[in-house]
Amino acid sequence: MAGALMGPGPLTQEKRRKSKERWVPAPSLAFALPQAGSHPYFNLSDFTQPSPPSTPPSLPSHQRCRPSNATKGLLMALLGGGLPAGFVGPFSRMAYQASHLPSLELLICRCLFHLPIALLLKLRGDPLLGPPDVRGRACLHALLNVLSIGCAYSAVQVVPPGNAATVRKGSSTVCSALLALCLESQGLSGYDWCGLLGSTLGLIIIVGPGLGTLQEGTTGLYTALGYVLAFLSGLALSLGLLVYRSLNFPSCLPTVAFLFGLVGLAVSVPALFVLQTPILPNDLLSWTCVGAVGILALVSFVCVSYAVTKAHPALVCAVLHSEVVVALMLQYYVLYENVAPSDIMGAGVVLGSIAIITAQNLSCEREGQVEE
Repeated sequence: MAGALMGPGPLTQEKRRKSKERWVPAPSLAFALPQAGSHPYFNLSDFTQPSPPSTPPSLPSHQRCRPSNATKGLLMALLGGGLPAGFVGPFSRMAYQASHLPSLELLICRCLFHLPIALLLKLRGDPLLGPPDVRGRACLHALLNVLSIGCAYSAVQVVPPGNAATVRKGSSTVCSALLALCLESQGLSGYDWCGLLGSTLGLIIIVGPGLGTLQEGTTGLYTALGYVLAFLSGLALSLGLLVYRSLNFPSCLPTVAFLFGLVGLAVSVPALFVLQTPILPNDLLSWTCVGAVGILALVSFVCVSYAVTKAHPALVCAVLHSEVVVALMLQYYVLYENVAPSDIMGAGVVLGSIAIITAQNLSCEREGQVEE
């Protein structure tokens, strides 16, 4: 009776406490059921958590799409390289027709526009001639570009500017593709090869009918020499682009632009007094054409040099065929020189090939990904 009044003893309380601990369901349930997300068809969180909203989440800022390197390079070559360069040939022809300005003198005037870039290099504290270990290749790149421009300006004086630009760009494209395959082992896709072959076919359509005049005495001889100079200009351009791709140092682009002007003056000034006769233009048209050639050529030089570091050099040269179309349009509407139906057909094939190459290489990449 006394034990009932005093309540259960300590031994009975200990048994009840142990029995309660034995029936706690949380640990056994945690081990009996699978973990959330561990089974592809059953997920506990799907039943215990509220469903997310149906609207798709927006991509984070670091995963948004942006143009790839090849896209940026080809667009830069098209808009900044090919279109301005298409005006250089007709303006050079206008300066020659107005005051018989020699090609080397026109090259000297163009090189003068590159010399002020030395101020930019000085402000940045970079050496004018580049680092000593790559100085030789940088000067070689400048020399090749000087030879390319000199041959192009000489060809424009004896060959219509549209045909000269056609041969120059066609030879640069073919030589760039062959050099890249042989020296850099860079392959091209089927669409790229289709675009390159189409561009070459368009150039052949433009130039082919004009080759029939090569047997007409002295005039035909000068015409043949003009086409040879245009071909050598394209070959030197492709070699220069390949050398530029091997340069990798800070301020590479302004350095090679300044070296082009410096080497161009060192080569052109003595050659002008030996091979040609200097002429001082005395009319506004010639000076305007000279200034336009210098500015447009500088813009094209910088844009092409940038583009070749982002895309294949053969594709860059193929996109630069837009220069041919612009030159043909100016040749007809400004210089009032005849444009044959074959020129229009070839220009259409060139534009179609550029569209194929550009569309194939237009792509985007996530901003969070590491660029190649």
